[in-house]
Amino acid sequence: MDTALLWLIAAWVGYFTMHSLLASLAVKNRVARRWPQLMPWYRLFFNAMAILLLAAPLYLAWAIGGEIIIAWKGIWWWVGNGLALAALGGFVYSLRHYDGAEFLGLRQLRDGEQRVEDQERFRISPLHQQVRHPWYFLALVLIWTRDMTAAMLVSSVMMTLYFVLGSWLEERKLLAYYGDAYREYRQLVPGLLPRPWKRLNREQAQTLERRGNASVLHRN
Repeated sequence: MDTALLWLIAAWVGYFTMHSLLASLAVKNRVARRWPQLMPWYRLFFNAMAILLLAAPLYLAWAIGGEIIIAWKGIWWWVGNGLALAALGGFVYSLRHYDGAEFLGLRQLRDGEQRVEDQERFRISPLHQQVRHPWYFLALVLIWTRDMTAAMLVSSVMMTLYFVLGSWLEERKLLAYYGDAYREYRQLVPGLLPRPWKRLNREQAQTLERRGNASVLHRN
């Protein structure tokens, strides 16, 4: 393999490692014990680092460049770009079901929140009724509907692997937060790729939401 592509792989591994460490309960618990006054800033810091650290692998992928080795042509150009537009629409639609202030870290800073756990309630949005990680799924659609150079293909494979690993790590925390309700949710809804025959209706989603949020209240 070309040396530049090996450096690109190393850059992605470094990014994923740092991102996972900063997102882990172990690191957040350590910060909370040693520097509790920093916890209200932690989510903002995490988001800033996620963006800044992403610059290195993205720049390498752009700098390596190269010829297109996989291209969407003819009718498939329309299919690929149609799917990409649908994925972007899915992202926009999903925003109404997230607590933006919580996600960005603004609410934690405003409230002086020092607890390690995320404070957002357990919500199963319409997209979450289809797939447990809708943002990862939508990102995969965007990634794999682009024309590919060798560097972009390597980056796409690395990101896909990380979505698989990252979803597993994220779900360990969600199981700790929401207990049996999330465990049942995992059994009923696929993780990254929707399956029309395996989904929740709204009544089932509301029942699991109540159970998950009750377990949070009991733990607190």
